[in-house]
Amino acid sequence: MSRLLLGLTALSLSLSAHALGLADISGSDATGGLKDALIQASGAAVGKLGVADGFLGNPKVKIPLPDSMKKTESAMRMFGMGKKADELVIRMNRAAEAAVPEAKVLLVNSVKQMSVDDAKSILTGGDDSATQYFKKTTSKPLTEKFLPIVQKATENVQLAQQYNKFAEAGSRFGLVKKDQANLEQYVTQKTLDGLYLMMADEEKSIRKNPMGAASELVKKVFGSLGK
Repeated sequence: MSRLLLGLTALSLSLSAHALGLADISGSDATGGLKDALIQASGAAVGKLGVADGFLGNPKVKIPLPDSMKKTESAMRMFGMGKKADELVIRMNRAAEAAVPEAKVLLVNSVKQMSVDDAKSILTGGDDSATQYFKKTTSKPLTEKFLPIVQKATENVQLAQQYNKFAEAGSRFGLVKKDQANLEQYVTQKTLDGLYLMMADEEKSIRKNPMGAASELVKKVFGSLGK
């Protein structure tokens, strides 16, 4: 038998084993295992971010000054405004840390409302297919939840107010990106980005090592995907 034929035979056997692995699990078990995994992943992401330094102390999700403000940061420091810039960065990240716990209920509700077709797509999709599902179903309501918290955290910061005046005018002339024309909206979007990034990391971890999952049903379902 040629090497090519041997390779094709091995691939065929591998795909058959993968199909049998999923076929051995009932539809309700597969959906239940997936939901357990998503609740576990979202809870872990919220738990890591919704604490002191969850954003500020994590380079992967730390919220920086908007690009348009970064351009003037060196001048700000030169004129003794460095502390104000640093305070704003701290306030932005503390706002994100305060907002993230509000996501937990919405994320769990999104899992509970998941359709069978959604579950199938996630189980057979890429490493972040569950995270993409969450983005589709929770981005809008989470924005509505996060924005008032961010606004409250930054409302008394003079530099934030000055930035909004400058950015609003600058956006009309194309000098400031639209997604950075309002500081509170910018921080809210960055909070969402950080949450989904951490959820994607948790999802990849479960797919890579289902045996490390807390739920036996998660181990059963995601373990079968590796067969």
